[in-house]
Amino acid sequence: MASMGRQRGGGSRKGRSSGGVRSGAARSGGAGVPVAGVHEIDTGTCELEPDPFDSNGWVLRINGEPSSHIDLVEPRALSFDYMRWIAELVYSQWDPSSAESSPRMLHLGGGACTLARAFGAVYPQARQVVVELDGRLAVLVREWFDLPRAPLLRIRVGEARAVTETLTENSRDLVIRDVFAGHSTPLPLTTVEFAAHVRRVLSPGGIYVVNCGDTADLRGAREEAATIGERFEHTAVIADPATLGGKRRGNIILAGSDVPLGNSPRLASRLLGGGTQAHVWQDAQVRRFAGSVRARRDPAGA
Repeated sequence: MASMGRQRGGGSRKGRSSGGVRSGAARSGGAGVPVAGVHEIDTGTCELEPDPFDSNGWVLRINGEPSSHIDLVEPRALSFDYMRWIAELVYSQWDPSSAESSPRMLHLGGGACTLARAFGAVYPQARQVVVELDGRLAVLVREWFDLPRAPLLRIRVGEARAVTETLTENSRDLVIRDVFAGHSTPLPLTTVEFAAHVRRVLSPGGIYVVNCGDTADLRGAREEAATIGERFEHTAVIADPATLGGKRRGNIILAGSDVPLGNSPRLASRLLGGGTQAHVWQDAQVRRFAGSVRARRDPAGA
């Protein structure tokens, strides 16, 4: 499941006054209605709470960690900066204004399916699969939020690597990894061997995007950059300057593809908007960032 260290991306949430969506009756439960409170799930507990800064927003916490934010009125609204950065990268590769843009997407890590819900609104014909470890959470999210129905959006309960290894070659255009256990991503999802599985699943021109939560020493992000760079010809990094400068813990978005990434002037401009400004690095700068750090590999005998 998705989780995060601090508020992912550290960005602010801008309150919206669309008004009238949330009411006492709406909080009582039912089909497509959020239910505030702490709920038992397979991997512990989740807490759904109203966003005090957004009259239409809800925050999902998993085992105490903020995991997702949902705007009930506007699915394309992304309050977590790291999600907005991922979306802008995707939009730079697949034109949202084109009726023919319908990338096949695989989301590793579900949470509240915020990104899948947003992409469903932007690319209404796209087919998406969300892999979520926690079966009970998957059921609750379907009950609480207006998610696209299968086959447009399927939630598959399972472990992210195990599911990825079963997928057909060239069957996805976009793979997004947003899986956390506490503050870190499980090692099996960060290795060269796993990246090879993702590369096999991706079609030509496809993109692998990962959300890396790292400390100020940036060791983890450098290792992820080296790992993705070993399997993909082109890489990119998106993050805010303070995180990239090693001044604080934060979220760093890394991406790999067999086509150039991050070279769109519009992408660079769009990343300067929103709650937290971000920079995009293209391949040469990403490889300098990785430097001599070794790529991660599966343990011997795994």
